[in-house]
Amino acid sequence: MVKPNYAFAKRQRELAKKQKKDAKKQKGEADRGKGAEPEGKPSPSDTNQS
Repeated sequence: MVKPNYAFAKRQRELAKKQKKDAKKQKGEADRGKGAEPEGKPSPSDTNQS
């Protein structure tokens, strides 16, 4: 009978978690970029400088 390689299984789980976390982080950054002000228009703070 073959003995399970727990270290390999654990490493695979950790890699899967890391990939999922990175994908979620990238998606969050993309969503924040979409929610920002349009690039063509200056913000009110830019137009009211003295």
